[in-house]
This record gives sequence, structure tokens and C-alpha cells, in this order.
Amino acid sequence: MGDGTIFVGGGGEGYGVPQTLRLDYANRHGLIAGATGTGKTVTLQILAQAFSEAGVPVFLSDVKGDLSGLAKTGSADHKLHGPFTERAAKIGLDLTYAAAPVTFWDLWGEQGHPVRTTVSEMGPLLLARLMELTEAQEGVLNIAFRVADEEGLALLDLKDLQAILVAVDERRKELSARYGNVSTSSVGAIQRALLVLEGQGGAALFGEPALELADLMRTETDGRGRVNVLAADKLMGAPRLYATFLLWLLSELFEELPEVGDPDKPKLVFFFDEAHLLFDDAPKALIDKVEQVARLIRSKGVGVYFVTQNPDDIPEDILGQLGNRVQHALRAFTAKDRRALRQAAENYRENPRFEVEDAIRDVGVGEAVTSLLERKGIPGIAERTLIRPPASQLGPISAAERAEIVQSSPIAGKYEAEVDRESAFEVLAKRAEAAAEEAARAEEEEEEAAAAEREYKAGRRYSGGRVGRSSSRKRSRRSDSVGEAFAKSLARSLGSRAGRSIVRGVLGGLFRGR
Repeated sequence: MGDGTIFVGGGGEGYGVPQTLRLDYANRHGLIAGATGTGKTVTLQILAQAFSEAGVPVFLSDVKGDLSGLAKTGSADHKLHGPFTERAAKIGLDLTYAAAPVTFWDLWGEQGHPVRTTVSEMGPLLLARLMELTEAQEGVLNIAFRVADEEGLALLDLKDLQAILVAVDERRKELSARYGNVSTSSVGAIQRALLVLEGQGGAALFGEPALELADLMRTETDGRGRVNVLAADKLMGAPRLYATFLLWLLSELFEELPEVGDPDKPKLVFFFDEAHLLFDDAPKALIDKVEQVARLIRSKGVGVYFVTQNPDDIPEDILGQLGNRVQHALRAFTAKDRRALRQAAENYRENPRFEVEDAIRDVGVGEAVTSLLERKGIPGIAERTLIRPPASQLGPISAAERAEIVQSSPIAGKYEAEVDRESAFEVLAKRAEAAAEEAARAEEEEEEAAAAEREYKAGRRYSGGRVGRSSSRKRSRRSDSVGEAFAKSLARSLGSRAGRSIVRGVLGGLFRGR
């Protein structure tokens, strides 16, 4: 450190030269891979704290709850740190224990500050992926977004999306003529998918106040970057929600950050743990989007590091863009495993001192085969490396320690209070109520006119004219315009107190977004 590099690990007998990660190439992305229990999480912790010390903010997800230890100073007396003392001496590291400045985030606001976005910011492509919609259903969702844009209806949370879908269904004939087929079955399928999403906790994701990216890119007065830790142990129960949220965040960074060219160090480093979840059963359109973001976001000063068990989990076009690699052990118990091992070895620059394939299979826990970018962005020769010990605590901190850190955070109180401002749900409900009241007044006036006509005819019975029963109610129903019919239906769905209670009870989406 101090020379524009991060010390990743060293050697010793049987190992190569010390391995350092150049900060000016750190935005060219990276890969941390290896079988379960081989040391990926510790490597992630080491790199995250090292980037922080270099003044680079970090975002990472804490899948197992272990990474909260970044917020607490390590100790040689800790049972997990004892073996590292010997390793530090072996690789020539003067290990100084220290904590990193950490901000905790949690989708549900239980283990950190709530983190929310809006339906509009998420967009139809990612929402369709999140709800596993078919192509036809995604088309209807796009139409709903178009209608909301044209009519100035803010889509902030799930009940806003539910309301606009009701409106689209009521106007399906009109909208089908303009945009293509809008079927009741497709709308119903989307509504059912919304219920599944809500059941997975997705309603908490869409709310207000929405996350400001600047709060992920804070630095301390001493120059260290803040490490943003997303509590993902509970979130992993809904893997599609987890992957879509991280992809949305990556996309927002891509859209909002300015071009910076080739900075001396990244503006932000983003660790995508359990990266295979992003690509499992992903449509080609989504993979193409990820590839585009990965290729272009480095010019925004953002480095993306995928963390997964096997490099084979990453599509080849994206894998080719990951210049900095730390490969922990891969086991080869089956023919498929051996093919994956062989393929992983082929992605490294050969070292004449050993076979890369053998090294990847044989390295122990805390060891890795590394290849880090050198001058002019050339991949380094594969080296067997002892990964350096962490300076912060290995393993999680206590709930009380976490709560204290959250309360003393520089953004404490900013996201905790929910805001419920007027959006599509409220606007459509008011429109429906007003139109229904107008329709009711018109019907009442017609009834009064019909009654007056009956009274008049009753007074002229001497003329011999036959007075029949009034058909005013039938005429009223026949004369309802499309707009009045829609208003009445939407009012029945959303306008009444019972309707509001049902929608809120089913969707549970009371959080708001920008």
C-alpha cells in the first residue's frame, strides 16, 4: 500500500513473487472463484478493506453474515486470527489490526438502513426478469409503463403498479388498438406474479425515500472509503430478488455516474457475491445488458468483482472482461468437475514453473492461483499465492455492535421514516371516485327527469294516452361512455375503503419511492 497498489498475498517456499493489485487497473473488473470453504469470503474481506484504506468506497453483499466483522478491529487473540500470525510472518507482512468504516444496509431495515428504489427506476425489463414473465406478459408490462408515462402517473411502489394494471385491463380494447394485444389473462398473470413478489418481501424494495447513490460513495475525513455492507442472509431466500436488486444497482451506477476515463483509482468497487444467481436461466437480452454494463462501466470509474464458485458460472463474453483474478481451489470429483477445472486453467497465462490446472486443484484453504493486471493492462503470469491475513475481525459482530454502528452512521435517520406521497394509486383512485360521483349525479338527474315525466303523464291520463314503465335505468346503463364504465370499475376496485384495504392487505406495499 502507499505506492498505488494493494498487497493481495505473498510467497514463500514453493510460492511465487508477492502479488499486488494496481489501483489504476482495479476498475477493469475481477473474479474471485473457488469451491465452498476455500477462502473466497476472506479474500473478499481483505480486498474490500484494502480498497477502503486506499480511499475507494466499496459495496458488497454479506450472504452469510460473516462480513460484518469488517466493522471491528481484528485481534491476534481471536481464535480465528491465531493461524494468521504465522502466515503474515511467512509472506513478510507487518500485520496491523484495524476496522473499516462500515455502513450497514438491509432491504427490510432490520440489520441496517432500509434500501429502496421505485418501480419506475427498476423499469419493465428488470421487473419482468424479477417476476419471471413471458414475452407477451412483458409486452403488457411495457404498455403499462407507457400509459403511466403518457398520463404523468408516478409508479413508485407495488400498489401503483397494481393500479395501473387495473386501468390497462379496463382500457384493453383502446390500448390494444394502439400498442398491440392486451389480454386479460396477461394482466392477471402479472398481478399474480406481483403477489408472489410481495410474498418474497419484494414490497419492501419499492419505497420512498429511495436510495441516493452518493450515499454509497462516501469517504471519511481521514480519506478512507466507506464499506457498504448489504445484509443478504435473509435476502438469499429469494435469489431472483437478490440478483435483480444488485443488477439494478449496477445499472443505476452506469446511468448516473459521469465518464472519468482511466482514473488513478476507482470511484467505487462493487462486489457481486453468488454471481451465478444473476445468470441462471437469464434471457439473452438480460445477459447482453450485463455484458454492456460490464464493458462500459469501467469508464465511469467503477470496478465490478464477481464472486462465485466456478468461473464457468460467468458467461464467456463477461468472463473475458475480468482482468484481475483470484482463483481458490476447485475440486475435481466428477468428469464435469474436471472439464470445469481444465477450462478455468485455460483462462490463465501459463507459468513455466508449474501446471496451472494442478495448482488450482491442489492449493489449500487461504491459498489461490492469482493473475493480476500488470503495466499496460497485460494479464500477469499465474502464481500460487498465500492470501494475506485480514486486519479486521473474521466472523460476524454482535447484534448490539451492529445496532450501535447503524445508529452512529452519518446517514442515520435519512431512510428509516417512510414517505407516502401521491402517485399512480392515489391519482387513479381520485379520478375514479370523481368520475363515479359524476356518473351517479347524471344517473340521479335522469331518474328525476323520468319521475317528472311519469308524473306529467299521470296528470294527462284523460287524454287516453298509455303510460308505460320507465326504462330510464336501462337507458342510463346503455348510455354510459367507455370512460364512465372504466371509472365505475376502477372506483369499485380502488375507490372504496374496502377496496383500499384489500389492495393494501394483499400487496402490503406501503413504502414509497422517488
